Amino acid sequence: MMSMVRTGLVLVAVAAPMGVSLAQDFRVEEVPSATSVPIERLKDRTIAFSDHRQDSVNDSGNGLMKFEDWARAKALEKRFLSPFPEYKEPTIQVTVHGLTKPYTEKLHVYVVEARFQIDKPPGALDLSRYARLDMLERVDPSIKHRTITADQARPNVDPGSAHNRNPKRRWCEAPQALCIESRYHLEGKLPAGVRLANKLEDDGKKISEYMEFQSELRVVPLEEINQAGLMQLTELNAPITGVLEQTLFDVNQVMQFGKLLAVLQESPAAKGKTVATVLMAFGVESDVLERKREFENVPVLRNLIPVQVLMGKSSFNTGNSISAGLPDYTRNRIRAIAELLQK
Repeated sequence: MMSMVRTGLVLVAVAAPMGVSLAQDFRVEEVPSATSVPIERLKDRTIAFSDHRQDSVNDSGNGLMKFEDWARAKALEKRFLSPFPEYKEPTIQVTVHGLTKPYTEKLHVYVVEARFQIDKPPGALDLSRYARLDMLERVDPSIKHRTITADQARPNVDPGSAHNRNPKRRWCEAPQALCIESRYHLEGKLPAGVRLANKLEDDGKKISEYMEFQSELRVVPLEEINQAGLMQLTELNAPITGVLEQTLFDVNQVMQFGKLLAVLQESPAAKGKTVATVLMAFGVESDVLERKREFENVPVLRNLIPVQVLMGKSSFNTGNSISAGLPDYTRNRIRAIAELLQK
């Protein structure tokens, strides 16, 4: 039971390395599909945003899509928003009653897409400015970062994380890649919930009041940019002028991966402006989402039902940052990116 409590408490922190900003100059407008909005209809300082929670392919109970459905129905999206194109649900070794056997970790994905226009020509936007540690710290001071080497990236060296190894190269060895380990202390009501849960825990591992993540942040070199594939992904037939990519390849629990992709293109509708398409995906362990009845039967835990915490529908969700849940967090994160690019 306490492992389920631990799961519920940490769900809102799974995306910590990707940060958030409280800037409000850009506003978010919900649309059925951000990538389908015609460029000429983009409003000034407005972000067209969609997370497709109401799509029929998603599970009705949580608004998330099974990884296998994602791979089948949205193969192009899965290709670019997984840690690497060949990524599949991980096979891990599980020991029960002394017997070890392989187990496929089933996943659900939460995917968001956003589009906005920047009042600058593509040549005036230097993405390398944003692939720095000091920029991450400015984006969200509540998250503490430190740089690590490729030999400290867990999938590179830990057999238990081998399923998240990039088959084509080691994490953090790409040119100009910034390798990061991030720590986020739970905020708002969550620390009180952690302390309460720890009091109820008779034995076993105590719940931590912080989360740790590892990720790789880089500007994709122009020669590596898949122009045709990304134009198809963004549904905008205009040259790709820059791509910023952050891959979350190690999370201590609840999630297997995260990905942020910011794609810049020349605006075909307004000379001297740039269209930015930002996409984010998070791979959440499916068994986390299925834990509901056990929580409902314990009065003190009813507001910690994992999927409710994850989707920002719990009384434990507070603030504008990660503790608000993934829907609010992603909107704030994309708003922060828009503000940074516009400055």
